[in-house]
This record gives sequence, structure tokens and C-alpha cells, in this order.
Amino acid sequence: MAGDNQLHATVSWAGDSSFIGRSGSGHAVMFDSNKDEGVAPTPMETLLMAAGACSSVDVVSILQKAKQQVTDCRVVLTGDRVDTVPRVFSKIHLHFEVTGFDVSEKHVERAVNLSAEKYCSVSIMLQQAMTVTHSFSVHASEIKPVG
Repeated sequence: MAGDNQLHATVSWAGDSSFIGRSGSGHAVMFDSNKDEGVAPTPMETLLMAAGACSSVDVVSILQKAKQQVTDCRVVLTGDRVDTVPRVFSKIHLHFEVTGFDVSEKHVERAVNLSAEKYCSVSIMLQQAMTVTHSFSVHASEIKPVG
């Protein structure tokens, strides 16, 4: 029996250059190794998106706990890859675009830093192998949040 410190998943070939990953919690994700004509993201694109998703969860949660009126959070990711095989990332940059009412830049900076240094398991793990940098911008919302 697996403990809380263990995750499980399977990946099965779906034909051509496509694969389906199934998480231990029962969710499915499609992958494709053909970045130009594939039907799904490549594994490297998925890794990049995982870093963005993990960090975004942290940033939004921290800002909500700080009573910031966030209406949107988007992270734009850039992954620089080396030219030789294996084509690993040498650098990943996450730029957070936070939108809301009277959102404090200091709160956003704190949330991004806490995610990068303490909470985001994916980003912190990747920092062991490459340079991971973060930036942010704050934008005023035109729509008043509910609640």
C-alpha cells in the first residue's frame, strides 16, 4: 500500500507518436512527441505547464489568503532548451500576470517569491537542475469580483 509520499501513474502508447498518461487519482492526460503535427502537448511542454500550474495555485491561494481581490492570474512560461541531445531545459522563466482590484504589488511579489522558494514542488525541483526565474505584473480589473 502506497503512503502519502508516493504517487503513481501509467503511460500507454496510443498509436503514432501519441501516449496517454493516467494518474493514480484516475485522471488522463494526452502527450505527443510530434510538436509540429501532434494532437497533444509534448512531454517537455507538459513539464513547462506543470511548473506554471503548480506556481499559479500557490500565487492565487496566497493572494486570496491576503484578501487581495484577484480576478485573474495567468503565467506565461518560457523554457530555453540546449541544442544537444538530450534537449533538456537550461532555463525556465515564469512571468505572472495578476489582474484584480487594488491588488498590491508587494503582495504579488511576496506570493511569487513564496511559491518559488517554499511551496511549488515542481519549480523547486527543477531549480536543482537549471535556472528558474520569476517576474510579475499587476493589472487593474474592469470587473468587480463576487464575494
